[in-house]
Amino acid sequence: MTDNPSPAASRRNVTVPSVRASKLSNGDRPLVMVTAYDAPMARIAEEAEVDMILVGDSLGMVVLGHENTLEVTVDDMVHHIKAVARTRPRALVVGDMPWMSFHVSREQTLNNAARMVRAGANCLKIEGGIKRIPMMSAVMEAEMPVIAHIGLTPQSYNAMGGFKIQGREAAAAHALVQEAKEVEAAGCFAVLLEGVPDVVGRMVTDAVGIPTIGIGAGPDCDGQVLVYHDIIGLENRFKPKFVRRFGTAYDDQLRSVSQFAREVRSRTFPSEAETYVARDELTEALGLYGSEVTDH
Repeated sequence: MTDNPSPAASRRNVTVPSVRASKLSNGDRPLVMVTAYDAPMARIAEEAEVDMILVGDSLGMVVLGHENTLEVTVDDMVHHIKAVARTRPRALVVGDMPWMSFHVSREQTLNNAARMVRAGANCLKIEGGIKRIPMMSAVMEAEMPVIAHIGLTPQSYNAMGGFKIQGREAAAAHALVQEAKEVEAAGCFAVLLEGVPDVVGRMVTDAVGIPTIGIGAGPDCDGQVLVYHDIIGLENRFKPKFVRRFGTAYDDQLRSVSQFAREVRSRTFPSEAETYVARDELTEALGLYGSEVTDH
C-alpha cells in the first residue's frame, strides 16, 4: 500500500504560457509568487502550492546582510537558484538577474542569463522598462522567457535616492503604463510592479494583456509577491507598509535558541535521552568504571 500523494505532489507544473494567460479580468484566480533562496524555503513554498518561486536578488539584504541589492553577483544567484531547483518544484522558478548582469553588452547579458537558466531557473526577471528592452529582447530571442520589473526598482536605489514610491504624479503614472505596454509588446510574459499607488497598479493591470504581479502596488494586480522572510515574520528590522506578517518566526526562533543556550549552561542538555550511552563492556575495555567516567 502506498501513501496518497500530497496536493502539491499531484498538481500540474506551472508554465510560462499558463502564467501569461492568467488575468483577473478573465476570471482567473490571483497568481501567488513567493521569494525563496534555499531548499527548505522552496519545499515549504511548493507545499503551500504557490504559482511562482522568485529567487530574488533581495537575498543580498535578507540573507547576505548587505544594505541593498547592488552587492549581489551572478555567482550568488546561481548558487541559490541551484538550491531551490534541486527540490524540483512544480512552481515556476524565476531567476532574478542582478545589477550589472544585463547592462554592459548583449553577449554578457546572454551568458549571464544562460548561467541562471542552466542553474535551474525556468525564466528570468529583469529590472527596468523601455531602456532595458534591447537586453530583454536578446534574452527572449534565445528562448529564455522574461518578466519585466517596473516601478520601484531596487537596483536603481542610488538613482532614485532610496526606496521611494513611484508614479505619484500623473505624468509618472502614465509613463509606467506606457512602459508596461512596451515590455509586453517586446514579448515579456508578465510584469512585476513594485511600489506604486493603488490607482497606478490598477491602470497598469488594465492596460496590458499579460499579468501584473504586485508588491506594494495595490489589490488590483493579477498576482502578489512578498519576501519569504516577511511572510513568516523572520525579518523584524523594518516593515514596509505593503508587508503583512503571517507568522512570528523571529520570536519563535529566538525563544528556541535562548532555551537551548539556557539548558546548555545549566547542564540539562544533553540529557541521557539525547546521549549515546556506552555499554558496560566498552567502559570495562577502556578501564573506566562508574564514578571514574563521571569524574573525567
